[in-house]
Amino acid sequence: MHSINCKGKLISLKDPLVMGIINATPDSFYKGDLNYGLDGILQLAKKMIDDGAAIIDVGGQSTRPGSQCIPVQQEMERLIPVIEMINKNFPDTIISADTFESQIAIAAVAAGAGMINDISAGELDKEMIPVIASLKVPYVCMHIKGTPATMQQYTHYDDIMKEVLDYFIAKTTECKNAGIKDVIIDPGFGFAKNAAQNFLLLKNLSLLKMLDKPILAGLSRKSTIYKTLNTTALQALNGTTVLNTLAIQNGANILRVHDVKEAVETIKLMTAYGIDY
Repeated sequence: MHSINCKGKLISLKDPLVMGIINATPDSFYKGDLNYGLDGILQLAKKMIDDGAAIIDVGGQSTRPGSQCIPVQQEMERLIPVIEMINKNFPDTIISADTFESQIAIAAVAAGAGMINDISAGELDKEMIPVIASLKVPYVCMHIKGTPATMQQYTHYDDIMKEVLDYFIAKTTECKNAGIKDVIIDPGFGFAKNAAQNFLLLKNLSLLKMLDKPILAGLSRKSTIYKTLNTTALQALNGTTVLNTLAIQNGANILRVHDVKEAVETIKLMTAYGIDY
């Protein structure tokens, strides 16, 4: 049974957990119910927590395909006040900081974050992995090639499952050698992958269980869903629920979602159905 230690808060992964997404950015691909300003973000965080989110993942930089990196100071100004506010109002909730900058990671943990979610797994900032080891917080490592601005140029794979698995074997070894205790792996749905590759990755997600690390699945409202269904991100909740169900069935321990209530209900139904986690 996996558990993760978030700054002294031990979180069990015996059953899958839900991570609610809060994008404190003006250019996220899906805005949902977010009313901008700290009050709107606080209302959204409260709703997610009330709906059953175990973790709130806050990002200050868009990583949608084609997005450009913003300066560290600008990301800091967006992200840190949000983390401080959520931590002040909901001190028992685990906050994850979605960043690939080590400077931001340090400030985020000081502000109350108990986990770092890095889309680059330390590739965009070589200081990140040693910094995470010093901060002693769980680290989400995601698979990507290139950057958000360039990643859709790198969708060629001879064998996507072998490449992703080899990537995580190397990355989890690097994290272990650096002294990171809790590593969570995220196959990076939509990051340097086309729709067909995302479905193949989802179908074979259970292969990643051989690494004996918790698996995070981030499928929520992504283009693989809404383009397959010829709809929009706004209309992609039903499709998200279907793919989240398959992700749980294939070994996901954490669902990263915009719609917490529906994801929590999915897990409850899968548990009642008797799926073996």
